Amino acid sequence: MSEEGENAESAKLPVNEHGNLVTATGDDNLKDIFHSIRITKTPAVINYGASWCRVCNQILPTFQELSKNFPKLSFVYADIDECPETTQNIRYTPTFHFYRDGERVDEMFGGGEERLHDRLWLHS
Repeated sequence: MSEEGENAESAKLPVNEHGNLVTATGDDNLKDIFHSIRITKTPAVINYGASWCRVCNQILPTFQELSKNFPKLSFVYADIDECPETTQNIRYTPTFHFYRDGERVDEMFGGGEERLHDRLWLHS
């Protein structure tokens, strides 16, 4: 990714005060995040989106705000165009994967602030 692209991503998703929100910067970084989720068994949610996806761009600010309300969850944003190898099986954007004890336990397709909040509450 170009430096300009990294700056654009950083501007969209700054780390919040809890430090529980990160943006995957590429396939290797996303693989490291997966490894960390498996090893630490930290509850996590990964938001797979794309910069060209209208619904993804609408739910992104909500995802960021919700990360502040659920400090025990790790929040990850992965752009499918920035992580093409690791996200090749993602068919819909946005897609949310929920992890508990290092294993994926749930997924949600599409937007909807209330749906996302309820799913996060369920997995927190």
